[in-house]
Formats: sequence, C-alpha cells, structure tokens
Amino acid sequence: MSSTGYYVPPTSRWPILGSLAIGLMMAGLGAQLVYGSATLLIVIGALSIIAVMTFWFRDVISESHLGLYDSQMDRSFRWGMGWFIFSEVMFFAAFFGALFYVRMFAIPWLGGEGAKGVSALLWPNFIAEWPLLNPPDTSVPSPEQVFSPWQLPLVNTLLLVTSSITLTISHEALKTGNRSLCRNWLAGTVLLGCCFIFIQGVEYYEAYQHYGITLEAGIFGSTFFILTGFHGVHVIIGTLILIVMLARVMRGHFEDSQHFAFEASCWYWHFVDVVWLGLFIFVYVV
Repeated sequence: MSSTGYYVPPTSRWPILGSLAIGLMMAGLGAQLVYGSATLLIVIGALSIIAVMTFWFRDVISESHLGLYDSQMDRSFRWGMGWFIFSEVMFFAAFFGALFYVRMFAIPWLGGEGAKGVSALLWPNFIAEWPLLNPPDTSVPSPEQVFSPWQLPLVNTLLLVTSSITLTISHEALKTGNRSLCRNWLAGTVLLGCCFIFIQGVEYYEAYQHYGITLEAGIFGSTFFILTGFHGVHVIIGTLILIVMLARVMRGHFEDSQHFAFEASCWYWHFVDVVWLGLFIFVYVV
C-alpha cells in the first residue's frame, strides 16, 4: 500500500493465464467445427478457465479480507465492471447486428428486392423468408422445422426473469443484514440458473436429433447457435459466480454496506437476463 492509502496490486499471473486458457478453449472450438475431433482440447480449455477464475477469486477475496481496499479501489472495481459489461454489450451487438443484416438486407436482396436485388440472378427460384428453411444453395442442409417460442424458450424466459427477481430480493436482504434470507434467495437463483442450463441442453439435443437445426443448417442454424450458444456460456459463467457468492455468504463474508463482489455479480446476471429477452424476441418470436 502506498503512502496515500491507495492499494496497488502486486504483479499477477492470472490475466495472462486466463487469456491462454480462453485461447485454448477457442482453438478447440475452432478445431471442433473444422475437424470434428477436438473435444478434449475444449474440455481442457474450459477446466483451465475455471481453475484461473478460482485462484483469481481466492486472491481478490484474500486481499479484501486483509483490508487492503479503500474507497478509491472500490471505484476502480466499479468502473472496471462497468467497462466489462459494456464490452459484453458490444460483443452481443455484433451478433445481433449480423442477424439483423441477414434478415433485413441479405435475404431480401437474394429474393430480388432493393438496390441489390440483382443478387436474385444467382438463385432465381429462391423464396425470401425467415426462418430460412430452404437455403438457396441446395447443397446446404436445411432445418426441418423451428422451435415454437411458447414451449422450452418460454420456460427458459420465465426462469431467467424469475431469477432476476430472486437475486434482487437476495441483494436487498444482504443490504438489510438478513443473511439467512439472502442465502436462501441466492440459492434459489443458482437453482434457476442450473435449470436454464439444463433446459437449453435439452433444446440443443432436440434441435440436432429432431428439428434438423445444426451449425451446418444454413444461416439460420449458424445464427441460432452463435447467439444462444454464447449466451448459454454467459449463463454458465454467471451461475459459477453466483455459486461463489453463495459460498461466501454462507461463510459470513460481506458487510451490509460493503459488498461490491456480490453487487457486481448482480449486474452481470441482470445483463445476461436482458440479453436473453432480446434473444427470445428476435430469435424465437419475431
């Protein structure tokens, strides 16, 4: 700690190790898509990410309990979390932008509409529609049907909306010093997150086995799995973070007026919930 009281963290190896772990998992995902045989690499990368998160959380918690953080450090954490969520907003904005571009521009052009409707000469028999169940190139596999938004997707929407409510109740309970109520509602939030992950797994199984919706099933399949898949990864990460928060609450961590780690996990979870509402509307309903 400097003479001004501002804590300067020591050199940490976790950022570079975290980057390497993410790169390893993404390399595995790329190899899986291209070669179809990189499951082990993906698993090693995912376990490495979890390990880095675990040890990094341990160090930050230890520094906090040693009293090394002051109000300036608290502001740094808040700004850091704010910019992180902003980067996540841009991340999903790119994927939503790709979906809107395909639906609003590319498909109508291939159907003969707009200034670039000459593209229709490539496949004169193509019918511009969304969901695209009949890709213009017949060599591309097509989905057999799409999901009804009022079945599993609606259940998952209700689960995530409810989880935001339970997490808010838990947060308010922590601020009033009611730790047992905080623990119980937080445990309920974790359970709802796990249920969401399980149901999305069931949906993916149904997509591949019965609906013909795969990553190879044209632009609909690729946009569907990119958007819902990356969101699912965020739900898994958010659930792991909430499990850490639950363990800390049960061990008596956090004060009524000082618990930014808990608050940051709430920010992240609410962000994930809002993204899902956009997915539910623009991927499943509209």
